[in-house]
Amino acid sequence: MRKRIAHRNLPQVFLKARDCLMAHFRPILNHFGLTEQQWRILRVLDEHEQLEPREICTLCQILSPSMAGVLARMEDMQLIRRSRIEGDQRRVLVQLAEKGDQLMAELAPLVEAQYREIERAVGTQLFADLSMAMEAFIAADSQSVERIVLPAKARVVARRRVTKDVAGGG
Repeated sequence: MRKRIAHRNLPQVFLKARDCLMAHFRPILNHFGLTEQQWRILRVLDEHEQLEPREICTLCQILSPSMAGVLARMEDMQLIRRSRIEGDQRRVLVQLAEKGDQLMAELAPLVEAQYREIERAVGTQLFADLSMAMEAFIAADSQSVERIVLPAKARVVARRRVTKDVAGGG
């Protein structure tokens, strides 16, 4: 069978690499009862001290509609606290609560130890090169990349079916 696209499926490769990497950290997160989203939020708050929810969305790659629920659960768990910004009551700042800070103090050495094990297994240089390549790719993408011109009319493969239930008529 011929290949219609010569380039590698980079999004798929990135997802696979992410999954391989996270497989090393999921047991730690599961041990402490954390989801990956909660972990990403704790980590950025530990690095930045306090952020607005929109900033957390950007840094953690979490969609805004999900963020409100995740933050509410984390606040219920007493991992974070939210406070209004003086002078603009519409804006909120999020920071680690004492329990979240203590949890990060417990998690940090375990996460660092796991990173060292990964580096030992794949090599420190490969790990550093991978990190630098990913950061360079992200930086390059923020520059102008030309978009191809799409055909005037695309052939629609599938449409969503919308059904109406009219008086039990199905």
